[in-house]
Amino acid sequence: MDRIKTHPILGDTEEGKIVNFTYDGQTLQGIEGEPIAAALRVAGVMTHRYTAKKHEPRGVFCAIGRCTDCVMVVDGKPNIRTCITPLKEGMVVNTQYGASAEKEES
Repeated sequence: MDRIKTHPILGDTEEGKIVNFTYDGQTLQGIEGEPIAAALRVAGVMTHRYTAKKHEPRGVFCAIGRCTDCVMVVDGKPNIRTCITPLKEGMVVNTQYGASAEKEES
């Protein structure tokens, strides 16, 4: 998949250093500073969380940090909007199941 080079909120992503991060126990690579969601997309990861009530998959929807469809557990913290959170070396990213400290309707 192609990388997202221009983000509507974060601007242009310059070609930077390749970093390693962990997604659900698997080591992946991305470009330092690009949104976590972009690095996951390149790796073929489209589901970021599952809803609490119906266990329905969610992924990137708005890509500008307004909705909560892309939230994941990042470095142990739930509800991180991965579409606007820059990737850093060694990050630990996990699929989020349900809502954590946040009301969820779907």
